[in-house]
Amino acid sequence: MQQLCVKMRCSQYTACIVLLLVGMAVSMPVVCVRAAEKDRRPNILFMFTDDQSHRSVSCYDESHPWVETPNIDHLAAEGMRFTDAYNGTWCLPVRAMMLTGRQPHGIEGLKIKKNPEGKYDPAVCRFWPAELRKAGYHTAFIGKWHLSPDAGHGRDWDHSIVWNHAELRKAGGYYVDQKLNFDGGPHKAAGGYSTDNYTHYAEEYIKRDHKKPWFLWLCYDGVHQPFTPAERHDDRYRNNEPVPIPKDIYPPRPDKPRYMKNYCQWKRGKGGLPERRGKTLPGAVRQYNRAVLAIDEGVGRIVQALKETGQLDKTFIVFTSDQGYAWGQHGFQWKVAPYDDNLRVPMIVRMPQRVACGTVCRQPIGGLDLIPTFFRLAETPLPWKMHGHDLSPLLKNPQARWSHPVVLEELGWAFGSETDGGMTNKKAFPSVPWWLSIRNGRYKYICTLVKDEIEELYDLKSDPEELHNLALQPKHRRRLTAMRRQLIEELRRTDAGLAENLPAPKRLD
Repeated sequence: MQQLCVKMRCSQYTACIVLLLVGMAVSMPVVCVRAAEKDRRPNILFMFTDDQSHRSVSCYDESHPWVETPNIDHLAAEGMRFTDAYNGTWCLPVRAMMLTGRQPHGIEGLKIKKNPEGKYDPAVCRFWPAELRKAGYHTAFIGKWHLSPDAGHGRDWDHSIVWNHAELRKAGGYYVDQKLNFDGGPHKAAGGYSTDNYTHYAEEYIKRDHKKPWFLWLCYDGVHQPFTPAERHDDRYRNNEPVPIPKDIYPPRPDKPRYMKNYCQWKRGKGGLPERRGKTLPGAVRQYNRAVLAIDEGVGRIVQALKETGQLDKTFIVFTSDQGYAWGQHGFQWKVAPYDDNLRVPMIVRMPQRVACGTVCRQPIGGLDLIPTFFRLAETPLPWKMHGHDLSPLLKNPQARWSHPVVLEELGWAFGSETDGGMTNKKAFPSVPWWLSIRNGRYKYICTLVKDEIEELYDLKSDPEELHNLALQPKHRRRLTAMRRQLIEELRRTDAGLAENLPAPKRLD
């Protein structure tokens, strides 16, 4: 009987131990599974160029037939190419938009004295990479910074190699003689060619022994002026490759707003070709595309680094630019203006299982849509109200129903409540007044924020060069009114005080 009791006590003790171990086994895998789930979250590689038009990428229909970007094209062949993507209007506000997820009118705490000198209060103007850090991501920034001397190392970035455009006197110029800040330290001379340098630093980062999923924002300063190509590419595109002259490079433009009627940055040269600053239009366009070649090679090297480290298919890759760049269209050699030739960018994304392979999406999208998409991939809720929309439905099916129009704003260097009352000359570019636009399907509406000014409406399917302003035609008044209303609704959705202070357009009846 005693032996039976001992056996019972032993068996009970054993049962308790077993239950305890089972309990531990049940709880421990949960922790392990959660850690594994975090490990399964994709890396995010955000490649971001400067002033790069979609026309400089050869897989785009609008590119010149002699343009060659095989590595970017290969990325598109394995992912999705967006034909109609818009990120913003010029370098500084686009970067602020990308870091906050908000339109310029919704960014408080950022002050621009003059381009490129800016300052922001990180307690007010918060950047979302800090939130990814809290969510378990290792965050890195490499390349051109264009906001403030404060590049956020240790707050937004675990690792940073920064060319601070806001400190040009200290940091040197585009492409050569750059001085960089490594992980928040003092400026150090980099030497070499900036595009190649940034690529090299990105390769080094990718090849680290990563214990966490990572986010890398790689900001090339190419292909910004002076459009300096790498020496190894100096002999490319020098065989008189054809460059058509845009139809409206010279004024007049009678159906455009007042500032556009006689706008022109070009003059007729002695040989009959348009010239600017001693260069013909065809020569300048060829040089611009020569400078893109190092970017394309960089994309190839970075993809190879991902492949060699076994991370390629575990990384959500985005290739895009801050905004496009006009070459003669509407008289410009610039960005800033509200026309597609000034603004449209390449937008290519790749990741198996997440992105439909080898597809083309013709739905217009905005760069602000990337940020909610990143947070969806990171399985992390948005930390504040953002203005874009998660692209996941389109990434799975480029023909999916999508009801979100694209809004763009050119508000000079005014942000947040500074924009509520409308344009101030101190905050505007001298040649292009403030404007707003909305793109919905094939149509685009433009509102120049000047009293008694005509509106603009374009059918981008029948008139991709935006030469014929439909807003002046009575038969399009209903669509004009509808798109004006939709723009105001979008401004109100994103809490823009400007929505209540838009100037009345010119009456046409």
